[in-house]
Parts: sequence; C-alpha cells; structure tokens
Amino acid sequence: MNDVSLFRLYLLRALYLLVVVGLGVVVWPGVVHREHPWELMEGVVACMLAAFSSLSLLGLRYPLQMLPLLLWELVWKLMWLALVAWPQWRADAMDAATMNNTIACLWVVIVPFVIPWRYVFAHYLRKPAERWA
Repeated sequence: MNDVSLFRLYLLRALYLLVVVGLGVVVWPGVVHREHPWELMEGVVACMLAAFSSLSLLGLRYPLQMLPLLLWELVWKLMWLALVAWPQWRADAMDAATMNNTIACLWVVIVPFVIPWRYVFAHYLRKPAERWA
C-alpha cells in the first residue's frame, strides 16, 4: 500500500462515500419500501445499484481492494454513454429518459481522476496472474 499516497486513499474513500450516500438516498428507499412489484429491468437496475452501494461500503475500509468495483462502474458508464447516449444525441433523437440517464451517468468523469492508475497497472496488468491449477 506504500505506492499509493494517503491523500489518494482518502480521495478513493470519498468517492466510495459519495456512492454510498448518493445511492442510499436515491435507490435504497425504493428497495426497502416498494409499493409495487418491479418490472424485469426496473428490478435488475435497482438490485445492481443497491449491490453497488453495499459493496462500496467495503471500499471505505479497503479502498484498493475494492478498485475493481470502481473500474466496473467506469467501464459500463463509458460504454453506455458511447454506445447509447452519444448516437442518440448525434441523431437528435434523445428522449427525456435517455437524457436523464445521461446526466446521471456523467458524474463518472471524476472517477478517472481518483483512481490510482499506476497501482492499477502494476497490480492488474503487470503483476503475474494467479495460477490456474
């Protein structure tokens, strides 16, 4: 852990806390106090976001061990923005729901500035893989 500064660890913890609080306010009330059965995708989204916020609690204690969680968040949102929002915006075909989701996804721009990229490259790309058998 010596190769990641204490400041960067606090930035990571702040990001995990933002996720916990943000999704705690937005998602968890609907999970705990559902007034109707969920449609398929509504349930998938609610459960995935609730799981993401729950696992982000671990990021407060173990910010480096939970980095794959932030990397997943970064990748899926960038993919959604590039493959769904951008083409609709360019075609001037973006509806209100897509615009709302786009705005919700844009907070992801702070994630690359918080992730300790040297650590990611050293521990996930250059480090020898674990044995297969």
